[in-house]
Amino acid sequence: MKKTKITYWTSTVLLALFMGFSAFSYFANPMAKLGFRHLGFPDYFRVELALAKILGAVLLLIPANSRIKEWVYAGFTITFISAFISHTASGDPTANMVMPLIFLAPLAVSYITYHKIQATKRLVVA
Repeated sequence: MKKTKITYWTSTVLLALFMGFSAFSYFANPMAKLGFRHLGFPDYFRVELALAKILGAVLLLIPANSRIKEWVYAGFTITFISAFISHTASGDPTANMVMPLIFLAPLAVSYITYHKIQATKRLVVA
């Protein structure tokens, strides 16, 4: 169980840091604004996505309702897959296309270990 918790927290903190950093760059980096324009998105979407990433990162790190965490995991999965599709459709370099898919790995590890921990908690209560 200890190994599972360490794996969960490592992957979850890594994911939350990445999402927080990318959200910060959406606000602070002028190149991010140009990047969204290059992908064909309106500027308000950049702000909306940054706020959603911050909220999702916080919700993954705090003890929130299991159903809420499921929505966060689903939202981040959709975000990563959509980023891959957007970068691919706009003809971006391979590194830009692949990076969102790489971050699906810690997301999957976090999700799987979260459910292992929850299953163990249910067994202890029963």
